Amino acid sequence: MIPIAKPLIDESEIENVVEVLKSGMLASGEWVRSFEEEFAKYIEVRYAVATTSGTVALDIALKALGVGNGDEVIVPDFTFIATANAVLFQNAKPIFVDVDEKTFTIDPDDVLEKITSKTKAVIGVHLFGHPFDVKAIQEICEDHNLFLIEDCAQAHGAEYKGKKVGCFGTVNCFSFYATKNITTGEGGMVLTNDGELERRLRLIINHGQDKKYLHTILGYNYRMTNIQAAIGIAQLRKLDDFNERRIRNAEYLNKHLKAPLETPYKEKDVKHVYHQYVVKIKKDFPMSRDDFINYLKEKGIGTAIHYPLPIHKQPLYRKLGYPEDMCPVSAELSKVVLSLPVHPALTDEELKYICETINDIGD
Repeated sequence: MIPIAKPLIDESEIENVVEVLKSGMLASGEWVRSFEEEFAKYIEVRYAVATTSGTVALDIALKALGVGNGDEVIVPDFTFIATANAVLFQNAKPIFVDVDEKTFTIDPDDVLEKITSKTKAVIGVHLFGHPFDVKAIQEICEDHNLFLIEDCAQAHGAEYKGKKVGCFGTVNCFSFYATKNITTGEGGMVLTNDGELERRLRLIINHGQDKKYLHTILGYNYRMTNIQAAIGIAQLRKLDDFNERRIRNAEYLNKHLKAPLETPYKEKDVKHVYHQYVVKIKKDFPMSRDDFINYLKEKGIGTAIHYPLPIHKQPLYRKLGYPEDMCPVSAELSKVVLSLPVHPALTDEELKYICETINDIGD
């Protein structure tokens, strides 16, 4: 089976982990600090705070910004549910906006429509590795005095107008889950150029501890371990190579897929790093999406649907009273998208097989 995702681990990660294990310093320590420093330097921001997951990164970012009861935070409807759930964790309200039908990213026009006196922040998601329209969202946030949070969980190394995503918002969040462009197994990172926000973030992840056994706020244990950071350091040093392979694989698929599928769109002024290669099933495709998935499974090709429901249609949010007839682009995309393998472990033979197998449908 050709999997939909596959982390690439070699001797460099193993050697780093063994070094940590032999040191006996397994919890958060020098390896974590080194990973934070290298990641901040890579993205070109002043501060990076490592934590336990991308979801936690979003949660503590909102906490550090003071988002709370009665506040509204604008989030795209077509993304992974963690983006919206992080808002609920603050007793705040996610306000769903639609996405661009080509890039799948947050629609600035709908953002403008949804701003109220209660709006405190906008979370933009660089979905599937394609950056959202940063300039437009930045201008909206500046005009309305809102915080901008970049959700970069799927966009490590992606670029907007020549700058890496993760440097544009007030705070910016990454995930290092196993299937991301780089991984620590589980893990996350929050980036900022604001020294006071960095101080608050570090308090939140470490029991609110300002000095040893002096706790000034309510905090948690959200610290990354040296073991995770050791993996992350090795992965980060290979990220550009991983991304180039993803881009090469995507370009091969774009060129050789001939079946009636709409291949991923890319704006001219961005670097798309293809966390997922997401096609749209056209109306003249000769079989249903479910039948297509089963056909590829029988042929040994893994697929996934990212995402089968827009967030507002998830049972959790239906129970919270969100209407069903909102964000029509997101609702339609959820019916027609399908992710095909694009990860850097793919061989040329596997790419050729994927294309030939799909193109055979139309013959």
